[in-house]
Amino acid sequence: MSDLLLTGGRVIDPASGFDQVADLHLSDGKVVAIGVGLTAPGAERVDVTGKVVCPGLIDLHVHLREPGQTKKEDILTGAQCAARGGFTTVVAMPNTSPSIDNAGTVALIQERASRAAVRVEVTGALTKGIAGEELAPIGSLAKAGVVALTDDGHCIQNNELMRRACEYARMFSLPVMDHCQDYGLVTNGVMHEGYYSTMLGLRGWPAAGEEMIVARNILLAESTGTPIHCQHLSSAGSVRMLREARSRGVPISGEGCPHHFTLTDASIAGSETYWAKDGADQANRWFTNTPLPAWPAYHTHFKMNPPLRSAADREAILEGLADGTLDIISSDHAPHTDSEKDVEFDDAPFGIVGLEVELALSLMALYHTGRMPLPALLSRLTCNPAKLLRFSDGRGSLKVGGVADVTVLDPDADWTCDRDQTASRSRNNPFHGWHLRGKAVMTIVGGKLVWKAD
Repeated sequence: MSDLLLTGGRVIDPASGFDQVADLHLSDGKVVAIGVGLTAPGAERVDVTGKVVCPGLIDLHVHLREPGQTKKEDILTGAQCAARGGFTTVVAMPNTSPSIDNAGTVALIQERASRAAVRVEVTGALTKGIAGEELAPIGSLAKAGVVALTDDGHCIQNNELMRRACEYARMFSLPVMDHCQDYGLVTNGVMHEGYYSTMLGLRGWPAAGEEMIVARNILLAESTGTPIHCQHLSSAGSVRMLREARSRGVPISGEGCPHHFTLTDASIAGSETYWAKDGADQANRWFTNTPLPAWPAYHTHFKMNPPLRSAADREAILEGLADGTLDIISSDHAPHTDSEKDVEFDDAPFGIVGLEVELALSLMALYHTGRMPLPALLSRLTCNPAKLLRFSDGRGSLKVGGVADVTVLDPDADWTCDRDQTASRSRNNPFHGWHLRGKAVMTIVGGKLVWKAD
């Protein structure tokens, strides 16, 4: 279907402020018209009454594991996950094997991505081998078409090197995205440093280990003028510093991930502890008359970097998203195989999959609780990431003449997450058995239907 007329849905375009029941005409890969009572002779008519029609969702932080780690995920399976989650564009991180630190590897990924169900953009490494020691060839990466620079999965510890990286990135109009982790403070921590790490006998990962680098990035963004985006923020202190810096006009931004604004470190003590303590409010709001999901203590599907933090930190992330301090939501989709995760907690790799549950968890935590109106929430998944990445083709909006990337969603759809019902090659999903509310029902990329729910 290359000529579509979506009729009767609630059309929300956060970029323009459009929000009303209307029709949307897509043809030849472009948005042709938006309005009430549209006619399009020859177009395939699709009745989406009762659904929400919005710009295609964008996730600027995913790990597709290709090249070199395709037993976990590859570009094609990761793109299928994205389509099922309602995402029309995803941005691949460079911590692959080999890392994406040269134009040749960028070209390899772009060629593979040309066959993917959704648009796959590429980030380039800030340093060679993402080792934090020597700058990558930023000019050639920019020419090859990367949309941002990051050593995600690693963090440059040398502040002078990070400063020079920011200065070079600004020369090529590329944003810098940073995984905020001070190795000297974090050392070999595996979970949030606090009550539960002490109770469980696990090495602590202090919030200051994130906050130290956030403070560094604020200073560098202010001094160099380079936009720096702080990835997957998890602590209240990080949100507080970002709020103050943004109020002064510093070009600094941050993202929140569903696992950080849904779960807490109590999860690692097991479901019984979590639901009795930090999950009590969710149990009352989300799981009325339905069984609560259960999992054992030390479950490695709850191990991620940065780690799940306290209930106060979770509340700060929610507040930051609601007031715009954190203006982007991302998944940090990080697949790992069962054999890697089914080991002792200390030895398991960090990370979870998230593309297929991101929308539902965001709706449940922010929209259905009344924290945010739907257009504001959708802006965190559409126009805001598009603005950061400086897309010029209309992505992130429903602008007439822009690309026809569209998501149709049902914010009230009830469904149960099953980690085995996935397009991913990996199953490291901590939300298995959760009863969720909200789901993408159609994903359209360039005017073509790439996913439709049963």
